[in-house]
Amino acid sequence: MTSVDDPAAAAERCTPEFRRNPYPVYGHLRENAPVCPMRPPHGLDTFLITRYQDARAALSDPRLSKDMYGAIDSYRRIFGDSSVALDDHMLNSDPPKHTRLRKLVSSAFTARRVESLRTHIRDVVEELLDACPTGEPVDLLPAFAFPLPIIVICELLGVPREDRAMVQGWSTTVAQTGFSKESKLAQQRAEESLHGYFADLIARKRADPTEDLLGALTATRDEEGSLTEQELISTAFLLMFAGHKTTAYLIGNAVHHLLNHPAQLRAVREDPELLAPAVEELLRYDGSVESATFRFATEDVEIAGTRIPRGALVQIALNSANRDPLKFDSPDRFDVTRPDNAQSAHLGFGHGVHYCLGAPLARMETQLALTGLFGRFPRVAPADPAREPSWLEVPFPAFRGLTELPVLLDPAAVREAAVPEPVAR
Repeated sequence: MTSVDDPAAAAERCTPEFRRNPYPVYGHLRENAPVCPMRPPHGLDTFLITRYQDARAALSDPRLSKDMYGAIDSYRRIFGDSSVALDDHMLNSDPPKHTRLRKLVSSAFTARRVESLRTHIRDVVEELLDACPTGEPVDLLPAFAFPLPIIVICELLGVPREDRAMVQGWSTTVAQTGFSKESKLAQQRAEESLHGYFADLIARKRADPTEDLLGALTATRDEEGSLTEQELISTAFLLMFAGHKTTAYLIGNAVHHLLNHPAQLRAVREDPELLAPAVEELLRYDGSVESATFRFATEDVEIAGTRIPRGALVQIALNSANRDPLKFDSPDRFDVTRPDNAQSAHLGFGHGVHYCLGAPLARMETQLALTGLFGRFPRVAPADPAREPSWLEVPFPAFRGLTELPVLLDPAAVREAAVPEPVAR
Protein backbone atom coordinates (compact mmCIF):
# COMPACT_ATOMS: atom_id res chain seq x y z
CA MET A 1 0.00 0.00 0.00
CA THR A 2 1.22 3.51 -0.81
CA SER A 3 2.43 5.42 2.23
CA VAL A 4 -0.42 7.39 3.77
CA ASP A 5 2.03 10.27 4.29
CA ASP A 6 2.36 10.64 0.52
CA PRO A 7 -0.39 12.74 -1.14
CA ALA A 8 -0.20 10.35 -4.08
CA ALA A 9 -1.85 7.77 -1.80
CA ALA A 10 -5.13 9.32 -2.90
CA ALA A 11 -4.74 7.49 -6.19
CA GLU A 12 -5.60 4.31 -4.33
CA ARG A 13 -9.08 5.67 -3.77
CA CYS A 14 -9.68 5.83 -7.52
CA THR A 15 -8.85 2.23 -8.43
CA PRO A 16 -11.47 -0.39 -9.37
CA GLU A 17 -10.27 -2.49 -6.43
CA PHE A 18 -11.02 0.33 -4.00
CA ARG A 19 -14.42 0.98 -5.52
CA ARG A 20 -15.35 -2.68 -5.10
CA ASN A 21 -14.43 -2.64 -1.42
CA PRO A 22 -13.10 0.59 0.10
CA TYR A 23 -13.35 -0.55 3.71
CA PRO A 24 -9.91 -2.21 4.15
CA VAL A 25 -8.27 1.03 2.96
CA TYR A 26 -10.43 3.08 5.29
CA GLY A 27 -9.55 0.76 8.16
CA HIS A 28 -5.85 1.25 7.44
CA LEU A 29 -6.28 5.03 7.36
CA ARG A 30 -8.27 5.14 10.60
CA GLU A 31 -5.48 3.21 12.30
CA ASN A 32 -2.46 4.94 10.76
CA ALA A 33 -3.48 8.34 9.35
CA PRO A 34 -6.97 9.37 10.53
CA VAL A 35 -6.49 12.79 8.94
CA CYS A 36 -4.72 11.90 5.70
CA PRO A 37 -3.15 14.48 3.36
CA MET A 38 -3.75 13.54 -0.25
CA ARG A 39 -3.87 14.97 -3.74
CA PRO A 40 -6.91 13.70 -5.69
CA PRO A 41 -7.14 13.95 -9.50
CA HIS A 42 -8.40 17.54 -9.26
CA GLY A 43 -4.86 18.44 -8.12
CA LEU A 44 -5.75 20.37 -4.94
CA ASP A 45 -4.29 19.37 -1.59
CA THR A 46 -7.06 17.76 0.46
CA PHE A 47 -7.28 16.25 3.93
CA LEU A 48 -9.36 13.11 4.35
CA ILE A 49 -10.97 12.50 7.77
CA THR A 50 -11.82 8.86 8.47
CA ARG A 51 -12.54 8.34 12.20
CA TYR A 52 -16.05 8.67 13.61
CA GLN A 53 -15.31 11.10 16.44
CA ASP A 54 -13.24 13.38 14.22
CA ALA A 55 -15.77 13.19 11.38
CA ARG A 56 -18.73 14.06 13.61
CA ALA A 57 -16.85 17.03 15.08
CA ALA A 58 -15.68 18.23 11.66
CA LEU A 59 -19.20 18.14 10.23
CA SER A 60 -20.26 20.85 12.68
CA ASP A 61 -16.98 22.77 12.97
CA PRO A 62 -17.61 26.39 11.82
CA ARG A 63 -13.93 26.72 10.86
CA LEU A 64 -14.56 24.19 8.08
CA SER A 65 -16.66 26.28 5.75
CA LYS A 66 -19.21 25.08 3.19
CA ASP A 67 -19.28 28.48 1.48
CA MET A 68 -17.49 27.43 -1.69
CA TYR A 69 -17.65 31.00 -2.96
CA GLY A 70 -15.13 31.73 -0.23
CA ALA A 71 -12.82 29.26 -1.96
CA ILE A 72 -13.90 30.20 -5.46
CA ASP A 73 -10.56 29.50 -7.17
CA SER A 74 -10.43 26.01 -5.70
CA TYR A 75 -14.10 25.49 -6.49
CA ARG A 76 -13.66 26.41 -10.14
CA ARG A 77 -10.62 24.17 -10.52
CA ILE A 78 -12.66 21.19 -9.32
CA PHE A 79 -16.09 21.82 -10.81
CA GLY A 80 -15.60 24.40 -13.55
CA ASP A 81 -17.08 27.87 -14.06
CA SER A 82 -20.43 26.57 -15.31
CA SER A 83 -21.20 24.89 -11.97
CA VAL A 84 -21.35 28.21 -10.14
CA ALA A 85 -24.72 29.12 -11.67
CA LEU A 86 -26.35 26.00 -10.15
CA ASP A 87 -24.55 25.87 -6.81
CA ASP A 88 -25.73 29.00 -5.02
CA HIS A 89 -27.76 26.99 -2.51
CA MET A 90 -27.85 25.98 1.15
CA LEU A 91 -25.45 23.03 0.77
CA ASN A 92 -22.71 25.45 -0.33
CA SER A 93 -23.30 28.11 2.29
CA ASP A 94 -22.76 28.86 5.98
CA PRO A 95 -25.07 30.56 8.47
CA PRO A 96 -26.75 33.00 8.30
CA LYS A 97 -27.29 32.48 4.57
CA HIS A 98 -27.64 28.74 5.06
CA THR A 99 -30.23 29.30 7.80
CA ARG A 100 -32.31 31.56 5.54
CA LEU A 101 -32.27 29.20 2.57
CA ARG A 102 -32.92 26.05 4.58
CA LYS A 103 -35.89 27.63 6.36
CA LEU A 104 -37.56 28.34 3.02
CA VAL A 105 -37.74 24.67 2.04
CA SER A 106 -37.84 22.91 5.42
CA SER A 107 -41.67 22.88 5.55
CA ALA A 108 -41.73 20.47 2.59
CA PHE A 109 -39.76 17.83 4.50
CA THR A 110 -41.34 17.81 7.94
CA ALA A 111 -42.26 14.40 9.36
CA ARG A 112 -45.96 15.24 8.99
CA ARG A 113 -45.62 16.34 5.36
CA VAL A 114 -43.55 13.29 4.45
CA GLU A 115 -46.01 10.96 6.17
CA SER A 116 -48.79 12.42 4.04
CA LEU A 117 -46.93 11.08 0.97
CA ARG A 118 -46.87 7.47 2.19
CA THR A 119 -49.89 6.21 0.27
CA HIS A 120 -48.81 7.88 -2.96
CA ILE A 121 -45.23 6.55 -2.71
CA ARG A 122 -46.61 3.08 -2.05
CA ASP A 123 -48.72 3.38 -5.20
CA VAL A 124 -45.67 4.43 -7.23
CA VAL A 125 -43.75 1.41 -5.89
CA GLU A 126 -46.56 -0.92 -6.97
CA GLU A 127 -46.81 0.66 -10.42
CA LEU A 128 -43.09 0.27 -11.02
CA LEU A 129 -43.12 -3.36 -9.87
CA ASP A 130 -46.16 -4.04 -12.07
CA ALA A 131 -44.05 -3.05 -15.06
CA CYS A 132 -41.11 -5.33 -14.19
CA PRO A 133 -40.89 -8.60 -16.17
CA THR A 134 -40.90 -11.81 -14.14
CA GLY A 135 -39.98 -14.27 -16.86
CA GLU A 136 -36.50 -12.88 -17.47
CA PRO A 137 -33.73 -11.07 -15.57
CA VAL A 138 -34.40 -7.42 -14.80
CA ASP A 139 -31.98 -4.67 -13.81
CA LEU A 140 -33.62 -3.10 -10.76
CA LEU A 141 -31.66 0.15 -11.00
CA PRO A 142 -33.29 1.58 -14.17
CA ALA A 143 -36.52 -0.35 -13.62
CA PHE A 144 -37.15 0.48 -9.97
CA ALA A 145 -34.50 2.14 -7.80
CA PHE A 146 -33.92 5.17 -10.03
CA PRO A 147 -37.49 5.94 -11.21
CA LEU A 148 -39.01 5.89 -7.70
CA PRO A 149 -37.16 8.87 -6.16
CA ILE A 150 -37.12 10.89 -9.39
CA ILE A 151 -40.90 10.55 -9.68
CA VAL A 152 -41.39 11.61 -6.05
CA ILE A 153 -39.01 14.59 -6.06
CA CYS A 154 -40.20 15.82 -9.46
CA GLU A 155 -43.80 15.70 -8.24
CA LEU A 156 -42.84 17.63 -5.11
CA LEU A 157 -41.06 20.27 -7.20
CA GLY A 158 -43.69 20.37 -9.93
CA VAL A 159 -41.56 19.09 -12.83
CA PRO A 160 -43.97 17.86 -15.56
CA ARG A 161 -44.01 14.13 -16.20
CA GLU A 162 -42.91 14.53 -19.82
CA ASP A 163 -39.72 16.35 -18.72
CA ARG A 164 -38.50 13.91 -16.07
CA ALA A 165 -36.41 11.60 -18.23
CA MET A 166 -34.65 14.61 -19.76
CA VAL A 167 -33.94 16.18 -16.36
CA GLN A 168 -32.73 12.85 -15.00
CA GLY A 169 -30.31 12.50 -17.90
CA TRP A 170 -28.77 15.90 -17.31
CA SER A 171 -28.55 15.20 -13.58
CA THR A 172 -26.74 11.92 -14.23
CA THR A 173 -24.19 13.67 -16.44
CA VAL A 174 -23.52 16.32 -13.79
CA ALA A 175 -22.99 13.60 -11.16
CA GLN A 176 -20.41 11.76 -13.25
CA THR A 177 -17.69 14.30 -12.60
CA GLY A 178 -14.47 13.65 -14.51
CA PHE A 179 -11.35 15.60 -15.31
CA SER A 180 -10.88 14.85 -18.99
CA LYS A 181 -11.66 17.59 -21.51
CA GLU A 182 -14.58 15.54 -22.89
CA SER A 183 -16.04 14.91 -19.42
CA LYS A 184 -15.83 18.56 -18.42
CA LEU A 185 -17.47 19.64 -21.67
CA ALA A 186 -20.33 17.17 -21.22
CA GLN A 187 -20.78 18.33 -17.63
CA GLN A 188 -20.80 21.98 -18.69
CA ARG A 189 -23.47 21.34 -21.33
CA ALA A 190 -25.64 19.44 -18.84
CA GLU A 191 -25.30 22.22 -16.24
CA GLU A 192 -26.24 24.86 -18.80
CA SER A 193 -29.23 22.76 -19.86
CA LEU A 194 -30.41 22.34 -16.27
CA HIS A 195 -29.99 26.03 -15.55
CA GLY A 196 -31.98 26.96 -18.64
CA TYR A 197 -34.64 24.39 -17.90
CA PHE A 198 -35.28 25.52 -14.32
CA ALA A 199 -35.20 29.19 -15.33
CA ASP A 200 -37.88 28.44 -17.93
CA LEU A 201 -39.93 26.30 -15.50
CA ILE A 202 -39.87 29.07 -12.91
CA ALA A 203 -41.04 31.57 -15.55
CA ARG A 204 -43.94 29.25 -16.41
CA LYS A 205 -44.90 29.01 -12.74
CA ARG A 206 -44.88 32.80 -12.50
CA ALA A 207 -47.27 33.01 -15.42
CA ASP A 208 -49.44 30.16 -14.17
CA PRO A 209 -48.94 29.72 -10.37
CA THR A 210 -48.86 26.19 -8.96
CA GLU A 211 -49.11 24.76 -5.44
CA ASP A 212 -46.04 22.54 -5.66
CA LEU A 213 -42.77 23.33 -3.86
CA LEU A 214 -41.13 25.20 -6.73
CA GLY A 215 -44.31 27.19 -7.28
CA ALA A 216 -44.35 28.14 -3.60
CA LEU A 217 -40.66 29.12 -3.63
CA THR A 218 -41.23 31.22 -6.75
CA ALA A 219 -44.10 33.05 -5.06
CA THR A 220 -41.97 33.62 -1.98
CA ARG A 221 -39.16 34.98 -4.12
CA ASP A 222 -41.49 37.42 -5.87
CA GLU A 223 -43.55 38.49 -2.85
CA GLU A 224 -40.94 38.66 -0.10
CA GLY A 225 -37.66 38.95 -1.97
CA SER A 226 -36.18 36.42 0.49
CA LEU A 227 -33.99 34.74 -2.13
CA THR A 228 -32.37 35.80 -5.35
CA GLU A 229 -33.25 34.40 -8.76
CA GLN A 230 -29.96 32.47 -8.84
CA GLU A 231 -30.65 31.06 -5.37
CA LEU A 232 -34.09 29.97 -6.54
CA ILE A 233 -32.72 28.16 -9.59
CA SER A 234 -29.89 26.61 -7.56
CA THR A 235 -32.29 25.43 -4.85
CA ALA A 236 -34.48 23.73 -7.44
CA PHE A 237 -31.41 21.95 -8.81
CA LEU A 238 -30.20 20.91 -5.34
CA LEU A 239 -33.55 19.46 -4.30
CA MET A 240 -33.91 17.52 -7.53
CA PHE A 241 -30.32 16.28 -7.55
CA ALA A 242 -30.04 15.39 -3.85
CA GLY A 243 -33.53 13.95 -3.70
CA HIS A 244 -32.84 11.57 -6.56
CA LYS A 245 -29.33 10.12 -6.78
CA THR A 246 -28.69 9.48 -3.10
CA THR A 247 -31.97 7.63 -2.54
CA ALA A 248 -31.69 5.67 -5.78
CA TYR A 249 -28.26 4.36 -4.85
CA LEU A 250 -29.40 3.68 -1.28
CA ILE A 251 -32.26 1.50 -2.52
CA GLY A 252 -29.89 -0.37 -4.83
CA ASN A 253 -27.33 -0.93 -2.07
CA ALA A 254 -30.08 -2.05 0.29
CA VAL A 255 -31.46 -4.68 -2.08
CA HIS A 256 -27.95 -5.91 -2.92
CA HIS A 257 -26.91 -6.40 0.71
CA LEU A 258 -30.17 -7.97 1.84
CA LEU A 259 -30.03 -10.47 -1.03
CA ASN A 260 -26.45 -11.30 -0.04
CA HIS A 261 -27.34 -11.66 3.66
CA PRO A 262 -30.31 -14.06 3.50
CA ALA A 263 -30.51 -14.52 7.29
CA GLN A 264 -30.88 -10.76 7.73
CA LEU A 265 -33.49 -10.59 4.98
CA ARG A 266 -35.39 -13.46 6.55
CA ALA A 267 -35.36 -11.65 9.91
CA VAL A 268 -36.88 -8.52 8.34
CA ARG A 269 -39.55 -10.56 6.55
CA GLU A 270 -40.51 -12.37 9.74
CA ASP A 271 -40.60 -9.20 11.85
CA PRO A 272 -41.75 -6.06 9.99
CA GLU A 273 -40.75 -4.00 13.03
CA LEU A 274 -37.14 -4.59 11.96
CA LEU A 275 -37.61 -2.73 8.68
CA ALA A 276 -36.85 0.74 10.08
CA PRO A 277 -33.71 -0.35 11.98
CA ALA A 278 -32.68 -2.36 8.91
CA VAL A 279 -32.62 0.84 6.83
CA GLU A 280 -30.52 2.55 9.51
CA GLU A 281 -28.09 -0.39 9.43
CA LEU A 282 -27.93 -0.20 5.64
CA LEU A 283 -27.12 3.51 5.89
CA ARG A 284 -24.33 2.71 8.35
CA TYR A 285 -22.99 -0.41 6.67
CA ASP A 286 -22.74 0.86 3.09
CA GLY A 287 -24.43 4.22 2.67
CA SER A 288 -24.94 5.85 -0.70
CA VAL A 289 -23.16 9.07 0.32
CA GLU A 290 -19.60 7.87 0.81
CA SER A 291 -18.08 11.26 1.60
CA ALA A 292 -19.56 14.58 2.61
CA THR A 293 -19.27 17.41 0.11
CA PHE A 294 -16.11 19.50 0.30
CA ARG A 295 -15.33 21.92 3.06
CA PHE A 296 -12.37 24.29 3.28
CA ALA A 297 -10.48 25.56 6.30
CA THR A 298 -10.99 29.25 6.98
CA GLU A 299 -8.07 29.15 9.44
CA ASP A 300 -5.46 26.66 10.57
CA VAL A 301 -7.27 23.72 12.18
CA GLU A 302 -5.74 20.82 14.12
CA ILE A 303 -7.60 17.50 14.07
CA ALA A 304 -6.23 14.29 15.59
CA GLY A 305 -2.77 15.85 15.81
CA THR A 306 -2.69 16.88 12.15
CA ARG A 307 -2.53 20.53 11.14
CA ILE A 308 -4.89 21.46 8.31
CA PRO A 309 -3.67 24.78 6.91
CA ARG A 310 -5.93 27.68 6.12
CA GLY A 311 -7.42 27.33 2.64
CA ALA A 312 -7.00 23.55 2.40
CA LEU A 313 -9.91 21.39 1.27
CA VAL A 314 -11.36 18.83 3.68
CA GLN A 315 -13.24 15.68 2.76
CA ILE A 316 -15.06 13.67 5.45
CA ALA A 317 -15.40 9.95 4.72
CA LEU A 318 -18.83 9.17 6.15
CA ASN A 319 -18.72 5.49 5.24
CA SER A 320 -15.35 5.11 6.95
CA ALA A 321 -16.64 6.82 10.11
CA ASN A 322 -19.62 4.46 10.11
CA ARG A 323 -17.24 1.47 10.18
CA ASP A 324 -15.14 2.82 13.07
CA PRO A 325 -14.73 0.09 15.74
CA LEU A 326 -14.30 2.78 18.39
CA LYS A 327 -17.97 3.67 17.79
CA PHE A 328 -19.66 0.48 16.54
CA ASP A 329 -19.16 -3.03 17.81
CA SER A 330 -17.96 -5.40 15.03
CA PRO A 331 -18.59 -2.65 12.43
CA ASP A 332 -17.91 -4.84 9.40
CA ARG A 333 -20.82 -7.12 10.36
CA PHE A 334 -24.18 -6.37 8.75
CA ASP A 335 -26.78 -6.76 11.51
CA VAL A 336 -30.32 -5.39 11.26
CA THR A 337 -30.78 -5.98 15.01
CA ARG A 338 -27.72 -3.92 15.92
CA PRO A 339 -28.42 -2.20 19.26
CA ASP A 340 -25.90 0.65 18.79
CA ASN A 341 -27.29 2.13 15.58
CA ALA A 342 -30.13 4.51 16.30
CA GLN A 343 -30.91 7.25 13.77
CA SER A 344 -28.66 9.68 15.62
CA ALA A 345 -25.67 7.30 15.78
CA HIS A 346 -24.51 6.81 12.19
CA LEU A 347 -23.45 9.66 9.92
CA GLY A 348 -25.21 8.42 6.79
CA PHE A 349 -27.17 11.67 6.56
CA GLY A 350 -24.39 13.85 7.93
CA HIS A 351 -24.48 15.85 11.15
CA GLY A 352 -24.88 19.43 12.31
CA VAL A 353 -26.57 22.26 10.44
CA HIS A 354 -26.08 20.48 7.11
CA TYR A 355 -27.81 17.29 8.26
CA CYS A 356 -29.77 16.02 5.26
CA LEU A 357 -33.09 17.87 5.03
CA GLY A 358 -34.61 15.04 2.99
CA ALA A 359 -33.67 12.26 5.43
CA PRO A 360 -37.30 11.48 6.46
CA LEU A 361 -38.31 11.20 2.80
CA ALA A 362 -35.31 9.01 1.88
CA ARG A 363 -36.03 6.70 4.82
CA MET A 364 -39.68 6.34 3.83
CA GLU A 365 -38.93 5.75 0.15
CA THR A 366 -36.37 3.07 1.01
CA GLN A 367 -38.64 1.33 3.51
CA LEU A 368 -41.58 1.29 1.09
CA ALA A 369 -39.36 0.14 -1.77
CA LEU A 370 -38.06 -2.82 0.25
CA THR A 371 -41.52 -3.69 1.59
CA GLY A 372 -43.02 -3.61 -1.90
CA LEU A 373 -40.22 -5.56 -3.59
CA PHE A 374 -39.81 -8.36 -1.07
CA GLY A 375 -43.55 -8.52 -0.36
CA ARG A 376 -44.46 -8.89 -4.02
CA PHE A 377 -41.52 -11.15 -4.91
CA PRO A 378 -40.53 -13.20 -1.85
CA ARG A 379 -38.17 -15.40 -3.90
CA VAL A 380 -36.29 -12.59 -5.65
CA ALA A 381 -32.65 -13.57 -6.18
CA PRO A 382 -29.50 -12.31 -7.94
CA ALA A 383 -29.62 -13.17 -11.64
CA ASP A 384 -26.03 -14.44 -11.49
CA PRO A 385 -24.87 -15.06 -7.89
CA ALA A 386 -21.28 -15.69 -9.01
CA ARG A 387 -21.00 -12.36 -10.80
CA GLU A 388 -19.05 -9.60 -9.02
CA PRO A 389 -21.17 -6.47 -8.40
CA SER A 390 -20.23 -3.45 -10.47
CA TRP A 391 -19.73 -0.26 -8.42
CA LEU A 392 -19.51 3.37 -9.50
CA GLU A 393 -16.03 4.51 -10.41
CA VAL A 394 -15.62 8.23 -9.77
CA PRO A 395 -12.53 10.44 -9.53
CA PHE A 396 -13.13 11.25 -5.87
CA PRO A 397 -15.67 9.12 -4.01
CA ALA A 398 -18.86 10.99 -3.25
CA PHE A 399 -21.56 8.46 -4.12
CA ARG A 400 -21.35 4.79 -3.27
CA GLY A 401 -23.63 2.80 -5.54
CA LEU A 402 -24.01 0.02 -8.03
CA THR A 403 -24.01 0.52 -11.78
CA GLU A 404 -26.40 -2.41 -12.28
CA LEU A 405 -28.52 -4.74 -10.16
CA PRO A 406 -29.69 -7.72 -12.26
CA VAL A 407 -32.14 -9.98 -10.42
CA LEU A 408 -34.71 -12.69 -11.03
CA LEU A 409 -37.93 -11.49 -9.46
CA ASP A 410 -39.48 -14.95 -9.72
CA PRO A 411 -36.85 -17.63 -10.44
CA ALA A 412 -39.56 -20.28 -10.94
CA ALA A 413 -41.19 -18.19 -13.69
CA VAL A 414 -37.82 -17.78 -15.40
CA ARG A 415 -37.26 -21.53 -15.34
CA GLU A 416 -40.71 -22.15 -16.77
CA ALA A 417 -40.09 -19.62 -19.54
CA ALA A 418 -36.86 -21.41 -20.43
CA VAL A 419 -38.58 -24.80 -20.95
CA PRO A 420 -39.38 -25.19 -24.66
CA GLU A 421 -42.94 -25.92 -25.71
CA PRO A 422 -43.50 -29.56 -26.78
CA VAL A 423 -43.41 -30.02 -30.53
CA ALA A 424 -46.78 -31.09 -31.95
CA ARG A 425 -46.63 -34.34 -33.91
